Formats: sequence, structure tokens, C-alpha cells
Amino acid sequence: MLHINDMTYRIGGRVLYESATIAIPDGQKVGLVGRNGSGKTTLFRLIMGDLSVDQGAININRKHKIGTVAQEAPSGPESLLDTVLAADIERAALLTEAETATDPTRISEIHIRLADIRAESAPARAATILSGLGFDETEQQRACSEFSGGWRMRVALAATLFAEPDLLLLDEPTNHLDLEAVLWLENFLKRWRGTLVVISHERTLLNRSVDHIVHLENGRLTRYAGGYDRFEKTRNEKLVLQSKMQARQMVERRRIQAFVDRFRAQANKARQAQSRIKMLEKMEPIASVVEEKTVSFEFPHPPPLSPPLIALNQVSVGYEPGKPILRELDLRIDMDDRIALIGANGNGKSTLIKMLAGRLKPEIGKLVKSKKLKVGYFAQHQSEELDSDGSAFDHINKLRPMEPQSRLRGHLGRFGFQQERADTKVSNLSGGEKARLLFALMSLEKPHIMLLDEPTNHLDIDAREALVEALNIYEGAVILVSHDAHLVNLVADRLWLVDDGTCEVFEGDLADYERQLLETRSAKRSNGNGESKPSENKKDQRRARAEKRAESAHLRKTVKESEKKIETLSTEIEKIETQMADPKFYEHSQDEIAEWQKMLGKTKKDLAANEAIWLEAQDALEGKEN
Repeated sequence: MLHINDMTYRIGGRVLYESATIAIPDGQKVGLVGRNGSGKTTLFRLIMGDLSVDQGAININRKHKIGTVAQEAPSGPESLLDTVLAADIERAALLTEAETATDPTRISEIHIRLADIRAESAPARAATILSGLGFDETEQQRACSEFSGGWRMRVALAATLFAEPDLLLLDEPTNHLDLEAVLWLENFLKRWRGTLVVISHERTLLNRSVDHIVHLENGRLTRYAGGYDRFEKTRNEKLVLQSKMQARQMVERRRIQAFVDRFRAQANKARQAQSRIKMLEKMEPIASVVEEKTVSFEFPHPPPLSPPLIALNQVSVGYEPGKPILRELDLRIDMDDRIALIGANGNGKSTLIKMLAGRLKPEIGKLVKSKKLKVGYFAQHQSEELDSDGSAFDHINKLRPMEPQSRLRGHLGRFGFQQERADTKVSNLSGGEKARLLFALMSLEKPHIMLLDEPTNHLDIDAREALVEALNIYEGAVILVSHDAHLVNLVADRLWLVDDGTCEVFEGDLADYERQLLETRSAKRSNGNGESKPSENKKDQRRARAEKRAESAHLRKTVKESEKKIETLSTEIEKIETQMADPKFYEHSQDEIAEWQKMLGKTKKDLAANEAIWLEAQDALEGKEN
């Protein structure tokens, strides 16, 4: 299908690819990964023929059709459905010809070919793809020009998927999607029958939807079998082995060199010395393991505040008087909350975030905040508000002009802006660096709660992992909206479902939510074909799903509570044992020593009891899920 042979490509004097070689056979699904700026998108342009290689070759079977998402979103008066249908150029041309053809033989050929390409079912297939990407039946009949740029990019993605190319090239296809559409896309690509190469920083997509990873590093392409987790494990093992082999080789080189230095001048050993010199020359040096510098995040810890941080009582909020987006909200947020908002785009997740951030005021109801509460708000569009001529330091100095420069630079350093990067103009920063600058500015005041609306859009996988670690260490509350399932799973303890004009606690995890979405879509398809019982109304369906989730909700809660207690008790035991291991400890009175021993025994007993509770609840939960 695709063969890249000894390819070299330079841009502005910089070598992006050097003797890169890879072969991707028909039907293989590949995730292309590498650091931001390493040349992944450039490779797609080389494959498409938009750029020419300096050396080597890229070979693709000429009969095969290549598909990629157009950079410009469709914006004409045609409906979404018609726009997607038009992406199958052969079908459109045949249908047009069928209206004017008069030759019986040609008419027969046209209809046979239309049957071969499943032209009759095309509208249904196009509608299914649009539905999966978030467009309901009514929206599919509306003109493209009525939608915003982000939604029109979804239409462009739908058109590419519908065209069913032999080689599908997708560059960050999830950037304009919400979590629900991402989950649908993962399943769609998993069933994709053609050849797929996808550039993505979505770990979950790379684990579910591809069977190989191609890693771009130092201008070379290296293939690994399996998804991203397996690639990461295999690569780490490879780096450890490479490091050990290099160390052994260095020892061997030193031993041979010592022999040469010792016996080169002795006539009876000269021939052996020369032989070893040749051996050294032929010994191919093993490359040093030099890992690229990884990004780190460090959010400052806020001072404690009495709960609740925020409480909502019968609150309604919207953008126009009398037209609330969300109604009758009864919610509460405390310092230790880690909450992810789920629900399709357009249901009000960002509206809720803006209200909590103070960007929107409630129409009715009561919103109470702690008087000393400090809120950090991150929204991806904020990068557009940065001064392109100012540096990271200029931005932070503007917020705190009286603060010592060393403190401000120290804060920027926590987000990867060391030395000259702190003085680099924003216009010269990458998308990921702009996002990190926003994190630094947002957290400057040590917020008690961080509101994060799609924080990972421009972050690579390593930066996302660093963000996960930083959020889990951070001691304030986190409210998160993200299409990155990996981030949601590792950061959020609870899910709030924003749907039907309200926000309610979702009793389950992300896997439960995904199952609910699949069941809902399946029910819609069945009802559409008239093959199932009449559907219940939406409220009854929601109640039935909630009851099903509630059966295991208390078990999930018990598991999480036990895990937290086990962690706390283990830390406490470690502290007591460290104290008792100090020889000075036994200078205390016998009564004090006995009290400490009693405390240690009780803590260990509590730990054993909580481990038993955790084990029982975990077994019961696994039994219900199986």
C-alpha cells in the first residue's frame, strides 16, 4: 500500500527525515506519534504529493484512493447530508450521468456500478456518520453555512469517512470533537476496513483503534506492534537494553584500547596490537540514550477553605433573558472534588463552566461562593487573547508588576519556561507552549478551584501525562471538560452529566457512560428500522439507566473510599515506623513507647480491615460487571 524508502527531507536547513524507511501494507491501522514539531504533518504532505522529498522515494499504488480531511471547512448553502454525499465523487458522477444516458448498455453499466458501490444505502450511511459526530436528523438538513467553523470541520471529517478511501490519513481528528463524538470515532476507526494512518495525541484512541505505532524520532521512523501502551512499554525496554549494551561496549573498547597502548611498541605484540586497532575501527558505536527533555507542570497549592467552595440552589443560567440553557441546578463543590462534565457539545458544559468562573451571572436562583475563593479558569480560545508581541514574562509581570522578578520567573519555570523561553515572543511559541503559558497565568493566584475547558487540545502525549500528574498532586478542586478519555479517567473522581437543560450526578464511570451511549444509538437504529418495541420517553429511559447504574454505584463508592483510607493508613504507618526506628525514640518513657506501639498496632488493624472491605467490594463489583 505505502512504501517509504530511504527518504530524506529538509526544511530551512533542518533535517526532518534522514534515510527514513517504512512499509505499511493494505489494511494496517497505524498511529503516527512523535513530539510536536518533529514532522508528522509534514509526512502527510509528502505522502499526498504537496511536498517533494530531497532523496529517496514514497511509493503508493496509483489505483488506490487517498483520503484526508480538507483544511478548509465546507461552508456552502448545501445541507450537511448533501455535502457528505457529494464526497463520493464516483457516485455523484454516475447519478448525474444516469439522468441523461440513452444508450441501454451504458445505462446497464451505470446501474450495476451503483449497486456495487452501495449507492442506494449511501444516504443512510452518511446520516449514521453525521449522527455519530453529533448532528441530529434536523441539523443534517440545515445548510453548512449556518454552523460555526468547529462544527463544519466535523462535516469535513464526516465527508472523508463516508468516501471510504483506500488509504485514510487523519491528522488530529479529535481536535474539534467532544467526548461523545470521540468515543464514536474510536469505534468507527476500529471497524475501518481500509488502511489507516492517524496522527493523534489521544492515548485512548491509539490503544483502541490502531494495531501498530510508528514512532518518529531523530528523523527516523520505527514501527512497534500494538497500541500506544504496548509501544511505550516496548520502547522503554528497548532503551534500557540499548543503555546496557552501550555500557558493555564502552568497557570492551577501553579493554582493547589498553592492550593497544601497552603493546603497540613491542615487536612481538605489534601484529596483535594492529589487529585490535582494526577491531576498534570496525566496532560500530551504539548510540547514547538521550531522551528529549519532557515538559513538567506544577500548580501551586492553595490555602485551605471551609466547605463548600461553591453552592448552587435552584439556579438557572443562559445568555438571553427568559431563555435559560441550564435550569434548576442544585450542585455543590468542595476542595477535594475532581469532577468531569460529560454530555454532547451544545448541551451547556461551557455555559456551566463560565458561570462558575464568574463570566456569566445566574438568571434566577442562588449561587454562593466562599468570600476568599480564588478561581482559575482555562479556556482554549484564551490563547487568542495573548499579546503576540509580548513574552511569557511580559504577561506575568503585567499581572504582578510589584512582585520580584525571581519569583515570577520561578513560577514560569514550573510550566517549562526556563531562561530564554520565558523571554520568547508569544508569536514564536508553539500551540502547546501557549497552553502552558495560560496554565501559568491561571494558577498565579493559587486558585482554590481550577475550571479547565478542553485543556489538552495542543498538548502532546508527554505533556498530557505531565498535566495528569500535576492535577493529581494539586490540592484544590478541579472541574474538567475534555474529550480526552484518558485524562478524564485518571483525574476525575465523579462525573456530572449535562443534558436536557440540567446537570445531574452520573452514578457510574466513563465506561458506564460509553455503554449508555452505545445502547442509546443502538435503540435509535432499531426504532428507525421498525424492528424494536416502541421507545420509552426520554425521562423513563434515563430513569431506567440510572436504576441500573445505582445497583453498582454503592460498590464503586466503597471501593474508592477504601482505596483512599488504605493510602492514608499506609502513610501513617510509615511515619510511625520511621519515628520508632530512630534510636532517640527510646529515650522516651516506657508509657510513651507503649502508647506509640499501641497506636501502630491499631493503625495496622484498621489497614487490614479496610483492605478486606476493599477486596470484598471489588469482587462484588467485578461480579456485577461480568
